[in-house]
Amino acid sequence: MDNTKSNETLLMLVWAQALLALLGSLFFSEVMGYVPCELCWIQRILMYPLVIIYGVAAIKKDIAVALPGLILSGIGLLVSIYHYLIQKLPALHEAGGSCGAVPCNTQYVNYFGFVTIPFLAGIAFIVIFVLHIIIIKQDGRK
Repeated sequence: MDNTKSNETLLMLVWAQALLALLGSLFFSEVMGYVPCELCWIQRILMYPLVIIYGVAAIKKDIAVALPGLILSGIGLLVSIYHYLIQKLPALHEAGGSCGAVPCNTQYVNYFGFVTIPFLAGIAFIVIFVLHIIIIKQDGRK
């Protein structure tokens, strides 16, 4: 497979990851009834545009169009890490208690003792960020 086809496939994977994250967040809030905290809203604000950004990039087959996606996913990853640490580190747990109407240290889900909603968002941001970097590197090798 040449780099062009590989990059198109990776771009579709990035778009699919962003869409899956969007649908997952809507499932947790609209179906399960979990009210998002302030940090969850920030992560949504950073994730939701990625569906459009990478969708346009995939249609145009041009990763350069998606540069804002790299920036948003990098910032989103940092927010997700901070949010996860608020939930899991006792030293920061108190800081999340005054986050807003819903405390940011609230753990609606805790699969396997470590998989929380910010963890899932962080994984999505990592996948998007890393795949974007791989596409850029492969574009440079043409």
